Amino acid sequence: MTLRAVLLALLFAPGAAPAQSVALGGLATDPSAPVEVTSETLTVDQATGAAVFTGNVVIGQGDLRLSAAEVEVRYDEATQAIARLLASGGVTLATPTEAAEAREADYDLTARTLTLTGDVLLTQGQSAISADRMVVDLAAGTAQVEGNVRTLLNREAAP
Repeated sequence: MTLRAVLLALLFAPGAAPAQSVALGGLATDPSAPVEVTSETLTVDQATGAAVFTGNVVIGQGDLRLSAAEVEVRYDEATQAIARLLASGGVTLATPTEAAEAREADYDLTARTLTLTGDVLLTQGQSAISADRMVVDLAAGTAQVEGNVRTLLNREAAP
């Protein structure tokens, strides 16, 4: 049985919790770090300025890694800098200390927010949270989870 299956089985025990805030130390990002994208294909729409990466897409910025089946990159019209990444098709977001999974993700680089939707699962060490939606404030290192929130909290053993 996979880690995800075990965590989901534990999380979906009776007794859902309401929306809650979560401290996220590892999801803090460096907005000035370059964004690197790898994929099997890239389609660019010159009219809209959008770029769509498909097939084993992996995006990295500093210690943050995002993988998905498809990612649309939207650019700021004024600066031509990457403004938003819209990921779909099974999204995994990982840092050295935390990981999150969802069906879709909207990473707004300008606002420094990350919104995960659909079967969200966040793991931090031995603890896990599942929900329908999670909005991460990357500047503050906090998140708001909502919709069918389930939490498994484990105290980490002292060294």
